[in-house]
Amino acid sequence: MDRSAEFVVQKMEEYKHSDLTGKIIGCAMQAHSFLGFGFQEVIYQRALAIELTKAGLNFQREIEVPIFYKDYPDPIGVRRVDFFVEGIVLVELKAVGELDEVHINQVLNYLKIYKMNIGLLLNFGEKSLKIKRLVL
Repeated sequence: MDRSAEFVVQKMEEYKHSDLTGKIIGCAMQAHSFLGFGFQEVIYQRALAIELTKAGLNFQREIEVPIFYKDYPDPIGVRRVDFFVEGIVLVELKAVGELDEVHINQVLNYLKIYKMNIGLLLNFGEKSLKIKRLVL
């Protein structure tokens, strides 16, 4: 192993819950490898759910959470995240030609709303699976 690869491995191990995020990414890679790109997001959601189950990971899918504004007592809307894995990692899927800043901000907002620290943004809409690991 060259020194740069060694450094990457060391850095990866420093990430909080890198073992879990690594498993999730591996499941996503399996789904993308088999399906390729060009399907609607829901197809990738279903394939990822199968892969997460095969990997023995506990997850919840499409959980709704109300959005509150300041001190206003009633929710002003509801958002739904694609996956919560092991109650630790929020996973948001996209199937778009290219990730944009709005997609990243969406995941960061979800992390705040759901009071979580680690999110994965996975884009199945490109030739290669694109992965963004977001931390609050």
